[in-house]
Amino acid sequence: MIEDIKKDAAARMKKSVESLRLELTKIRTGRAHPNLLDHVMVDYYGSTVPINQVANITVSDPRTLAITPWEKGMVATVEKAIMASDLGLTPSTAGTVIRLPLPPLTEERRRELVKVVKHEGEQARVAVRNIRRDANHDTKELLREKELTEDQARHSEDDIQKLTDHAIAEVDSLLVIKEEELMAI
Repeated sequence: MIEDIKKDAAARMKKSVESLRLELTKIRTGRAHPNLLDHVMVDYYGSTVPINQVANITVSDPRTLAITPWEKGMVATVEKAIMASDLGLTPSTAGTVIRLPLPPLTEERRRELVKVVKHEGEQARVAVRNIRRDANHDTKELLREKELTEDQARHSEDDIQKLTDHAIAEVDSLLVIKEEELMAI
């Protein structure tokens, strides 16, 4: 029983850290990265799909993305979707290739993005703490039902706390790396 609770908590904490890692890849650091466009949705014959399902996205140089739609008729649609997104970038089209230049970030914008990164990190920490709370609650339920001794419950809570500390340390290290990326010129 205790092992199941610990395994479930560890798996959920790992998912929270991975979710943060995914969110941080969406935050632009001034360098071109194909994941930057992951959340851009394109209207494809009446249904809305992610841009990577209708076009090939490559990095042509450190500050430029090249987007090549698989169908010639999709060039204008993909361009409109990028313009409508929250990225604030203006694509330029040359034939069937859409180039997306990433301007260098200003100091003010970097600081705003650092705040966004810290907010995402705090959300991940809260998620990890909630998982700890749930696992400790499950352990206390087992104690109340007399399926555990008090020593076993205490050891279980200590183990869950160690899992929590490890997950929060991972979150903190991801945040430090992302902040350094953002503040590097």
